[in-house]
Amino acid sequence: MRLRLVPERTNIDFFRYARATFGASAVAVLLSLVLVAVLGLNLGIDFRGGTSIRTVSAQPVDVGAYRAALAPLNLGDVTIAEVFDPTFRADENVAMIRVQAQPGGEAASPEDVARIEAALRAVVPDIRFTSVESVGPKVSGELIWTAVLSVLAATAGIMVYIWLRFEWQFAVGAVVALVHDVIVTIGVFALLQIRFDLAIIAALLTILGYSINDTVVVFDRLRENLVKYKKMPLREVMNLSVNETLSRTLMTSGTTLLALISLLVLGGDVIRGFAFAIAWGIVIGTYSSVYVAKNVVLWLGVNREGPKPGDGAGTRFSDGGA
Repeated sequence: MRLRLVPERTNIDFFRYARATFGASAVAVLLSLVLVAVLGLNLGIDFRGGTSIRTVSAQPVDVGAYRAALAPLNLGDVTIAEVFDPTFRADENVAMIRVQAQPGGEAASPEDVARIEAALRAVVPDIRFTSVESVGPKVSGELIWTAVLSVLAATAGIMVYIWLRFEWQFAVGAVVALVHDVIVTIGVFALLQIRFDLAIIAALLTILGYSINDTVVVFDRLRENLVKYKKMPLREVMNLSVNETLSRTLMTSGTTLLALISLLVLGGDVIRGFAFAIAWGIVIGTYSSVYVAKNVVLWLGVNREGPKPGDGAGTRFSDGGA
């Protein structure tokens, strides 16, 4: 007996409100751009500059105690993470503390570093600072530009792949859906003012991969059905394809969300933003695979006619039939 989240056969009309759903997506993209322009992103130390401090102590690292000790100093954005390495001795417990750039300078001043050390010594008397490094605005600007290029390169590569595997209409639909996912996700981060750092860029790239995977699964079934049902209207073939892959989509998204919810609840502050970005990306990516990518393909249309005599043109959907 197999577990099913939906019946084996469904007949849901996913395109009944195609204009409304696509319009809502367009409004969501515009609102996201406005939120980013008006509210801005809560950039982390990676993009804003600041100071990285590496500490060593014999006592185990207690991230909560470290954060509580530094809270009264009003240093702004502070991230604390324990560093693990098999080469460390048993009495070497290493932590990495990152403090945002302070007003009037790109790095924490010697006085600020001394205050941080004194606050931590009150909690861990034997703590030592083994390195203090600064990340300036120039490096931060380069990281922002590299992050943008990485997202654009991933999107371009996906578009070429879809174009070669399917048709140009499918490539356009897939890319529109990916752009929608990224912009709306960034808009949510601007609205909630969740810290935006390099980990979130990694999450955005993960979202691109997950979203296109879901889109390709439906596209693949659509391609098969276009050959099998040559006389069926394109809209009905699309509905059939989405219904046939609905169980797989819900099972994959649901099980992945279970793991991500666990990370959100139990993972701690360090990875909470990363887990939230991927969890949101799965939801919005599943939505866009049906209500954005497929709508674009539906409106662009697909050439399902066979090649005319003496004409070498045609598409891969013209062969076979049922």
